[in-house]
Amino acid sequence: MPDPRTILITGASSGIGHDAAHTLARRGWRVLATVRTQQDRARLAAEGLEVLILDYADPASIAAAMDGVAEATGGRLDALFNNGAYAIPGPLEDVPAEAMRAIFEANFIGWHDLTTRAIRLMRARGQGRIVNNSSVLGLVGAKWRGAYVASKFAVEGWSDCLRMEMAGTGIDVVLIEPGPIDTPFRQNAIRQFERWIDWERSARADEYRAHLLDKLYAGSGDNPMQKPASAVTDVLIRALEARRPRPRYFVTVPTRIAAIARRVLPARALDRLLARS
Repeated sequence: MPDPRTILITGASSGIGHDAAHTLARRGWRVLATVRTQQDRARLAAEGLEVLILDYADPASIAAAMDGVAEATGGRLDALFNNGAYAIPGPLEDVPAEAMRAIFEANFIGWHDLTTRAIRLMRARGQGRIVNNSSVLGLVGAKWRGAYVASKFAVEGWSDCLRMEMAGTGIDVVLIEPGPIDTPFRQNAIRQFERWIDWERSARADEYRAHLLDKLYAGSGDNPMQKPASAVTDVLIRALEARRPRPRYFVTVPTRIAAIARRVLPARALDRLLARS
């Protein structure tokens, strides 16, 4: 029998990455799942996955993880799913420059570092697939989410350029753009908010007290358009296994609406639409 196809999945400790790792393993892929902590590594290993430590914000861990991939697979890497990312919620005027550097290191620079290393393995075999998990917020902006939006806009432009540059190499570059997905994303964002945002000294302190803190900590209630993490995995499978994948795959109705609105609405009309959503 031929060797199974291999995929490296980042951010596999929970949510989308966790679901994708288990689903693809059941589907016959050899999955190399990455997490940031030894505790998560032990947990996923107990679940039956092959696990590596990788922190996008730590270049040494990226290099070590790719060395581990090459050693484990004999240099074979068929696909990379860039997935791990986080948000720092808050008005942009309250986001310190150090926080912006940190989120770009984790949400973009680390992706670039890992991807260029993966390309070297893929080029040696003349084929590969790079799937980047972006967001509806890589298509349109949203108030109080500017740091995350900026990092996802960077991923979008970078992916477009990389897709064009990889034409003819056998390496495909694909974007997945989820909308609301049921994951621990908001809980992770709260930790980043508490680390970086000094809201009590903000010019918007009254807004925080009136509604921003409640929106962050309590959420906005049930979202009928929210989908489970498996909805992204279903699209990931199509992106990985299609003979000729599309450049972009939208997940959830809000993403499809945002993609259309961005194309057809004037900027200020789009601003008003997004402000109400």
